[in-house]
Amino acid sequence: MSGALSHIRVLDLSRVLAGPWAGQILADLGAEVIKIERPKVGDDTRHWGPPFLQNAAGENTSEAAYYLAANRNKQSVTVDFTQPEGQRLVREMVAKADILIENFKVGGLAAYGLDYATLKELNPRLIYCSITGFGQDGPYAKRAGYDFMIQGLGGLMSLTGRADEEAGAGPVKVGVALTDILTGLYSTAAILAALASRDQTGNGQHIDMALLDVQVACLANQAMNYLTTGVAPRRLGNAHPNIVPYQDFPTADGDIILTVGNDGQFRKFCEVAGLAALAVDSRFSTNQARVAHRAELIPLIRQATVFKTTAEWLVALEQAGVPCGPINDLQQVFADPQVQARGLRVDLPHPLAGSVPQVASPIRLSATPVQYRNAPPLLGEHTEQVLQQWLGLSLQQIAELRRAGVL
Repeated sequence: MSGALSHIRVLDLSRVLAGPWAGQILADLGAEVIKIERPKVGDDTRHWGPPFLQNAAGENTSEAAYYLAANRNKQSVTVDFTQPEGQRLVREMVAKADILIENFKVGGLAAYGLDYATLKELNPRLIYCSITGFGQDGPYAKRAGYDFMIQGLGGLMSLTGRADEEAGAGPVKVGVALTDILTGLYSTAAILAALASRDQTGNGQHIDMALLDVQVACLANQAMNYLTTGVAPRRLGNAHPNIVPYQDFPTADGDIILTVGNDGQFRKFCEVAGLAALAVDSRFSTNQARVAHRAELIPLIRQATVFKTTAEWLVALEQAGVPCGPINDLQQVFADPQVQARGLRVDLPHPLAGSVPQVASPIRLSATPVQYRNAPPLLGEHTEQVLQQWLGLSLQQIAELRRAGVL
């Protein structure tokens, strides 16, 4: 069964996370994705370890876990496009490609004749996705942008962390590079939209994606809380600015998360918790009232939740239809029966380690499902194969390019 994008060819000139994440999504959906890397060096994240993938003897291989997270189903080709011959090879591949993804600084590829203005003359159907920290224009356009920096500049860290009056207060970044991931997701959506447009017009286009733009867009309800009131939201730890109770609570042996989304669920919780009086108290009977009287309500709930274990609460609240959940570490996540039932870990054959674990794609398509064709490639693993298939080069020509340091 062919993937939904099995007719699409992608050149992935990006590195680190946002661009490679978009490239991996396209690859999972069936696209032929060629990862263009620097000879002998490759994607920066190949070296971002430990941890590294280990072989059967427990020894580290050359493959960093970070790199392995975002490069499945791709083929790696090493080309030095700072050399004229390398530029020629990439341009010849562009002529046969549908999509190019890059995350160089603004104008960085123009020196090599690999900018959109140049390449669209060669291939008017090309969809060219540029990912930068701040976009192609504006006063910050020339700056480098990294996820951590953008989480701070874009407001996310002002909303993340313990409340100012609590011990350990202060801004905190999210535990994964969320801005990069979200930019990869938005970039994928933009690329698919451009493909749909090309089906109608026959023409490609340039996509200008910026980490800062994505971060601000993803402030969602918190951005609207500010825009509608003029008051900047403050950090609330694990609490929700618009819903109460919607946070973690201590139990007899740990913690539990309550996500009470409406007044009916709050009444059910109060019945299970032996707090029936709270459900009819005018301070707490509606969500609007609970938000206003948050400081009074939360300690009352905490006094009740500590008398049962997390497991006891989970059983009782699930039976009552009150949304709740544990706080799992990653060992517990991948041992969870629902995670296992959904197949969220997959293992792929790997030439250095025998196999490599992967986190499965969350995309479930009934007619054109995601396929796991190959593990994240070794540096330059597919150089000969791709140059033969795409450009018709002979092994002798490829050997000459290697001797010249182009590959």
